[in-house]
Amino acid sequence: MLRGWAHDAGSVADGAEPVAYSVTMRDLDRVRLRLDRVRAAAGEIDPVFLDTPSLPCAPLGQALGCAVTLKVETLNPVRSFKGRGTETVAAQARRQGATRMVCASAGNLGQALAHSGARRGLDVTVVAATTANPLKLRRIADLGAEVRLEGADIEDARLLARELAQAGGAYLVEDSLDLATCEGAATIGLELVRDDPELDVVLVALGGGALAGGVGYVVRSLAPHAEVIGVQPAGAPAMALSWRRGTVVETDHIDTIADGVAGRCPIPEVLDDLLVVLDDVVLVEEESIKAGMRALYEHAGLVVEPSAALGIAAVLERPERFAGRRVTTILCGSNVVPADFARWVLEPAARA
Repeated sequence: MLRGWAHDAGSVADGAEPVAYSVTMRDLDRVRLRLDRVRAAAGEIDPVFLDTPSLPCAPLGQALGCAVTLKVETLNPVRSFKGRGTETVAAQARRQGATRMVCASAGNLGQALAHSGARRGLDVTVVAATTANPLKLRRIADLGAEVRLEGADIEDARLLARELAQAGGAYLVEDSLDLATCEGAATIGLELVRDDPELDVVLVALGGGALAGGVGYVVRSLAPHAEVIGVQPAGAPAMALSWRRGTVVETDHIDTIADGVAGRCPIPEVLDDLLVVLDDVVLVEEESIKAGMRALYEHAGLVVEPSAALGIAAVLERPERFAGRRVTTILCGSNVVPADFARWVLEPAARA
């Protein structure tokens, strides 16, 4: 029997505590992922993305009041975990005879797909919003992909990506909906459980759901005693609201610096997975995200983008929940504009 949580539909706004319920192994059968496919995915991924460091960080733990382990997914050619999923999906596309791939991306997926496509001789087009991170866009182009800009946010970009794929007969990569992206991300969970079978709490950035769903599924399956918590910015709460209500909730705007997890329209199939594999989903404020970035820089010497600091932000906002526990958080990306990092991290630290 596995531990899980449910939320009353009326408690979304007031932040009520989750209500415990039981999840059985039969419930896991409803999730789209399977362990044998996740293990097979590891064999298709460029080793540069695998076996990433799990670093205990005593100084950060002392500051937060809990033992902290950092799963560092930034020491690779695209500086994010996304390469695991794009390696898997590009291998699948190649087997199906594709010559071109199209995706919508806030930046990290696009870089990763450009890298994976180039390794396999596949042309890649990435559609991004006009507001996308310029550093990420430059790196996508540097990796050889075509970049198209469309609309104000990722949801607008997704619409054009679908149109381009349909019109040109390209392989459409829809992050989180495309199961291969989830299977690749889930290999992180295999490493977490292998390296620490006594996992206590895993904090996972939650956006479209590939990372949280993949890691949550593996941890649920292999270390059911552990608690897996998705963390989302309050300025982009669509998936959190959907998880709490048990049905898709779309929002009409995005207001967060954590562009890597910013969406408005959750995918129903992904939500169904998350309802089984996550113990809880919490929202964090923008100032807490910046404080999390500063904490990682000051105590661990790490430069991360806002999405990677969501787990630390959750501990900062709810220290009593994690006090004395062994907390693992996944640092999912480090693609941050230097001027933004200075404004959010270096300048406030200098004034302190």
